[in-house]
Amino acid sequence: MGALTPRERVRRALSFQEPDRVPTDVGTSAATGITLGAYEQLKQYLKMPDATGSVNHLMFQTVTADHRVLERLGVDFRPVYYRPPAENKGIWGPDDTFVTEWGFTVKRPEGGLYYDIIKSPLLEAEIEDLDRYPWPDPHDPGRIAGVAKEAKELYEQTDYAIFGPGMEGGFFELSWYLRGIERFFMDLIENKEFVHALFRKLLDYRKALLGRYLDAAGKYLDVVYYGDDIAMQTGPLMSLGLYRELVKPYQKELFSFIKEKTEAKLFYHTCGSVVKYLDDLIEIGVDIINPVQVSAKDMDTARLKQSYGHRLVFWGGIDTQHVLPFGTEEEVEEEVKRRIKDLAPGGGYVLGPVHNVQPDVPPQNLVRVFQAASQYGVYHR
Repeated sequence: MGALTPRERVRRALSFQEPDRVPTDVGTSAATGITLGAYEQLKQYLKMPDATGSVNHLMFQTVTADHRVLERLGVDFRPVYYRPPAENKGIWGPDDTFVTEWGFTVKRPEGGLYYDIIKSPLLEAEIEDLDRYPWPDPHDPGRIAGVAKEAKELYEQTDYAIFGPGMEGGFFELSWYLRGIERFFMDLIENKEFVHALFRKLLDYRKALLGRYLDAAGKYLDVVYYGDDIAMQTGPLMSLGLYRELVKPYQKELFSFIKEKTEAKLFYHTCGSVVKYLDDLIEIGVDIINPVQVSAKDMDTARLKQSYGHRLVFWGGIDTQHVLPFGTEEEVEEEVKRRIKDLAPGGGYVLGPVHNVQPDVPPQNLVRVFQAASQYGVYHR
């Protein structure tokens, strides 16, 4: 097989066919990205000091990488991001605090890398308060300004696969941003009526905004992102019974809406040990699971491939908790070889780091990931 274009390569892999080599990704969303500190080190290592990156997620401090950096690494995707709203962009306060357009307050602690939530505006809210809350406007014209033009140009003038990154938090995750995580998880047990009301508000917002984005760009996308963490290092964040009762019906509604708007594959990001959710997620339309957190419980890549590799694309898998920050380049290479061996046969794998690359990752280790992927990810030698 001769060399394919990135778009051809990705489309084959996402359709469970073996392309010329395993597709690769980093830096195309706030869940597959590079943090600002790591990016600054990387561009110096690559001797590309003018390859500026812009922060695309305040809390996570992830960067939209310069296309020349993506080209150097061999990344097969290019993103088309939402834009900031024209109105209600949030308010900076003293001591590096920021009140987001949603109304929750974040702050970067002294010496910290990220912005933590320090105030949740719906902590004491009752159901009747939800109708009075100043929700962001999904019809704000700034949100999709230029999206259609950018997507069309990428589709017609490049041969990259086009990735539609998501918005800030899915409706489950955003609920505890607004409510406070302790109070929200208590609500899941003792205040389900409030949970349903809050989910409906957030889901209707998501559908309104996502619908506008997909009307503008959906026909050009290969992948559309949705992110909502429902697991942790040791297992699910809630019982499967609670998930199926409270969360799954709303996810199903949203995913069905997405599928009506675009033929792009549905990418679902959730950290942690997610294996117990996978049958349910497949049932409601998930095509791709990310980040494949290999250090979490029961996330053995060989077993995942054996059980789900004919129904689910795996995206990520290169360990960022241990190997990338603390391993040698040789250990990084062995990690890449292992994940390719486990996940690549028959297609259905996009290689990349597990979640965002942190500032403690030596740039030579990140570069080695993509060198090794190019060397060992070739099909049909």
